[in-house]
Amino acid sequence: MTPIGAIATTLTVALGLSLYRVLAGPTIFDRLTGLSLIGTKSTILLLLFGVLTDRVDVFIDIALAYAFISFVGIVTIAKYFEREDDE
Repeated sequence: MTPIGAIATTLTVALGLSLYRVLAGPTIFDRLTGLSLIGTKSTILLLLFGVLTDRVDVFIDIALAYAFISFVGIVTIAKYFEREDDE
């Protein structure tokens, strides 16, 4: 297995653990943290896929867009639950 393949496998296992945190998290903040971790790991996996296919220039744009959308989504969900706690 290549070093990049080993890194991708490790990140995929870590992504599964983050998914477990999203599904079984005792609090909403644990679930939000898991979602944030999934977004980060997916971004890194996209970049690794770009390295494997020698098309890093294309995958950097996709990864940046995905990271931005993930960040905005997490912040929006966090604001929603923060507002729900105040009421």
